[in-house]
Amino acid sequence: MTQVFKPLRTAVVLAVSAFVCSGAMAAASADAGSVRVIVAYKAGAAAKIRSGLAALGGKVRADLADDSAIAITVPKAKLAKLKKLAGVDYVEEDYVHKILGKRSTSVKSRKVAAAAASTQTVPYGITLVQADQVSGTPAWTPKVCIVDSGIDGTHEDLVGNKLAGQNFSGSGSWNTDESAHGTHVAGTIAALDNDLGVVGVNGKKQVSLYIAKVFDASGSASASTITKAINACGRAKANIVSMSLGSNGASKTEKRVIDRLAKKGILFIAAAGNDGTTAVSYPAGFDNVMSVAAVDENKAWATFSQYNSTVDIAAPGVAVVSTVPPNVLTMGVLKVGGVTVPSLSMEGSPVTGATGPLADFGFGDTAAAGSMTGKVCLISRGNISFADKVVNCQTSGGIGAVIYNNTAGELAGTMGEVVTTIPSVGITQADGATLMGKLGTSTYVAIEPDPAKYSAFNGTSMATPHTSAVAALVWSYFPSCTASQIRASLINSALDIGDTGRDDKTGAGLVQAKAAIDRINTMGCGN
Repeated sequence: MTQVFKPLRTAVVLAVSAFVCSGAMAAASADAGSVRVIVAYKAGAAAKIRSGLAALGGKVRADLADDSAIAITVPKAKLAKLKKLAGVDYVEEDYVHKILGKRSTSVKSRKVAAAAASTQTVPYGITLVQADQVSGTPAWTPKVCIVDSGIDGTHEDLVGNKLAGQNFSGSGSWNTDESAHGTHVAGTIAALDNDLGVVGVNGKKQVSLYIAKVFDASGSASASTITKAINACGRAKANIVSMSLGSNGASKTEKRVIDRLAKKGILFIAAAGNDGTTAVSYPAGFDNVMSVAAVDENKAWATFSQYNSTVDIAAPGVAVVSTVPPNVLTMGVLKVGGVTVPSLSMEGSPVTGATGPLADFGFGDTAAAGSMTGKVCLISRGNISFADKVVNCQTSGGIGAVIYNNTAGELAGTMGEVVTTIPSVGITQADGATLMGKLGTSTYVAIEPDPAKYSAFNGTSMATPHTSAVAALVWSYFPSCTASQIRASLINSALDIGDTGRDDKTGAGLVQAKAAIDRINTMGCGN
């Protein structure tokens, strides 16, 4: 059945994936009392605008000449005057976008990732999207531009690909990755079928990769930085670009570059977002962008996946195992009396370690100065947040925190926005009960760099590279198809997995490589 999808102009695939952030935010200002904005100017007004900005105390942060705009920080009190400068087209927030893929802590996904370290593993997503059913010799090699956190250019499962790129993050180089997110995305697209690790959708070098690095370890980047990266992808003549990022703020400047490049043949693919609400994420919400939802290995809609009328299609995005750079992610380490106890690091816990006697700290809901000096706090889950428990341990003189679950199963928690200085890990309820019988025992607790080269992530950030890669794979057999036709063929051949016909949760359904190829062979491009 032919599905309805958002209108678009002729395009090349600019795949924009996102585990989308909650709420649109203005980019953080470099100066107190200032805001970061994008100023778009009218034709011929560039010099006049720059002069006017200087007079208002504006500081240039990024030149977007390709799009007749400039990103600046300016005192808040000067915004009204800025908007009235002669030649100004519009002024908008330089919205912050985030990489929003998150490491999976499920036992099953961790076992699959661990297995990949010794034996080549085919992730479930490869089968779900029918990449393993495609054979034959491609007619050409599409180029995928990944706008993300870079790539580990030395990774054993990626190094055989044709790689190039450019760095916009101000950190490292395009072929380094301080967050692991970009490398994970790249692996889903192009991890090699080489008897190592995992296999990507295009595991036989059916694509080339161009890396536009916009994120440093913080995982945040401004709309102006992303706009520059998109332009770089266009100059690199990319056919497909994967951007695992997003914001609830709709940037006019981003939309303008997307629309301009769409006219030149670029198809944009973006993640629907991970807030689990009906909110629209951008750039996924733009007409010229294909919005991707996430499903799990059972083809069930992921409850974190945003759902609304902009969703076009769905792809695997839960517990997706792929490539990561070693020693960038972290892991929890817990040894009690020299015996290792399985643990998970608390998200946001600092990379550090400590050794001391294990001591009962109850629920950790009160702090008493000096009561835990030099000790490792054993804390029960419940009553207050994980962060408050760790802070109370730290305030009481504790040197590390071990929080045990109050229900069956492992415990993976987070410090949220709270900054702590001591390591903290989570363990099972059963192990917590056992450790209550070992109070006073010398205990080592630490957050250490994880040497693993493979890991599982959750997010529509993970669903998007599946879709981008399938688009590239299908396109590689039909060079005469336009990007908009590839988009239509993917939608029209999707496996309907939700409500009959298009629905807001999974769009047209699960993206299918073999079905799309068969449809084009039978019905032609775009039908």
